Amino acid sequence: MADTQDGPELHPTTRELAAGANYAAISTLLPSGRIQTQYIWVGLDGDRLFVNTETHRRKFQDLQRDGRVTLAIRDEANPYRYAEVRGTVAEIETGDRARAQIDELSQKYNGQPYPAENIVSERVTVYIEPERQTIAG
Repeated sequence: MADTQDGPELHPTTRELAAGANYAAISTLLPSGRIQTQYIWVGLDGDRLFVNTETHRRKFQDLQRDGRVTLAIRDEANPYRYAEVRGTVAEIETGDRARAQIDELSQKYNGQPYPAENIVSERVTVYIEPERQTIAG
């Protein structure tokens, strides 16, 4: 049975899943209006979620143009348990803090800093404020 919650406060399950090394599927809108979905690392910052990408990536360009976004965070221990979060971009951060955050996420998911040679353009952190959450499992 699914549980839904409206508003900016994170559901306890969303908070738990985002705090762990659970992957998220991020969906953004392409210029054509079609939906694009990719798997991504997700982090937690108070009552906001964040993802970290690079400025040249399509998903970042999509979010700059249209800040509506959906993240579906899957419990890696039980793929039938997840939190779907629909929200909007609340803040974008570049510079040293965004670079440090990709290292933090890499530590969480891989146990080591993010390889500098994998960075093609500037790192950017996108903070997402929830509007509606659906919890399953």
